[in-house]
Amino acid sequence: MRSTEVVIIGAGAAGLMCALTAAGRGRQVLLLDHANKAGKKILMSGGGRCNFTNMYTEPGNFLSQNPHFCKSALARYTQWDFIGLVAKHGVPYHEKKLGQLFCDNKSSDILGMLLDECDQAGVELRLDTSIQTIEKTEGGYLLDTTLGQVQCQSLVIATGGLSIPTLGATGFGYQVAKQFGHALLPTRAGLVPFTITDQLKDLCGELSGTSVDCLVSCNGQSFRENILFTHRGLSGPAILQISSFWESGDTVEINLLPDHDAAGWLQQQQAERPNSELKTLLGELFTKKMANLLADSWFASKPMKQYTHAELADIADKLGSWKVVPAGTEGYRTAEVTLGGVDTREVSSKTMESLKSPGLYFVGEVLDVTGHLGGFNFQWAWASGYAAAQYV
Repeated sequence: MRSTEVVIIGAGAAGLMCALTAAGRGRQVLLLDHANKAGKKILMSGGGRCNFTNMYTEPGNFLSQNPHFCKSALARYTQWDFIGLVAKHGVPYHEKKLGQLFCDNKSSDILGMLLDECDQAGVELRLDTSIQTIEKTEGGYLLDTTLGQVQCQSLVIATGGLSIPTLGATGFGYQVAKQFGHALLPTRAGLVPFTITDQLKDLCGELSGTSVDCLVSCNGQSFRENILFTHRGLSGPAILQISSFWESGDTVEINLLPDHDAAGWLQQQQAERPNSELKTLLGELFTKKMANLLADSWFASKPMKQYTHAELADIADKLGSWKVVPAGTEGYRTAEVTLGGVDTREVSSKTMESLKSPGLYFVGEVLDVTGHLGGFNFQWAWASGYAAAQYV
């Protein structure tokens, strides 16, 4: 049997940050992962460019049943701290939009930086390692693993959520939480595309690949970003954002003309360009294909002077407040995050330590803390991993 001070299960963003920080404090750290490679989600994130943080990170960018929980960690390890680490390693990056920071080159720059830091701090990383059982002992925890038995004083669960199972996501962290008396909040896919199965599916399929700037709203939340039509339904940043607030059966409202008052714009066009066809005018705002499809399948296109006030009001309602009831989402297969998880009311917001089982810590996505799209989930991984590392 081998003995170490700290075992961290999960070599993703939160686990790597926790490992390099704890080892940097002089703690003896063993980092375990069942995958054959560390940081798989880091590598594929941001289209392979890793949206590693957001300059405008604040607690309001996170969803949780316990909204105050994330404040302490986010205040102690900020986006500027991580940007400082990136700069120290000379990793080139840029702001794409809305404070979203991406690597100029590849996500592997960020993973390489974290692994270098772990290496320098003396972290022992063991991949292809499974954990069979975990027991509480007088001095900490005893793990039965494919490496043999491992005894540790502090055990950190950094195993993430259920999203993208092809990258190795499992519910292991939830099982551990349950074993040691923690309540779990219901989990579901977040930041995920919608599927459409009614007559709208044909329209989505016809427009597949078309992207349009919209204001998307549901359950009192709104996001202004692009939506993307797909063969399965709707995707794009605005849809991914709103999906975290949507529940089955809810209506999603899409304003296709966020820069115009639709009714006022149509009346103005009717007055100024009475002989122009509706599809021609819409073609100035959308792609020609989208304008033609909307005009023909929704409105029956004709010259503007031929529309009655009631018809124009109906067109304005469709363009300014298109109501869609998704059949569902694409689920964990393509979801960027998992909503719900370990109830944070049973975890210290200062140390990330379990209030049920001393010496057990939870960091990252396994907790019921989910960020908006745009680098916020990585910032939560860095901040929560760093917070736990001060106390393990």
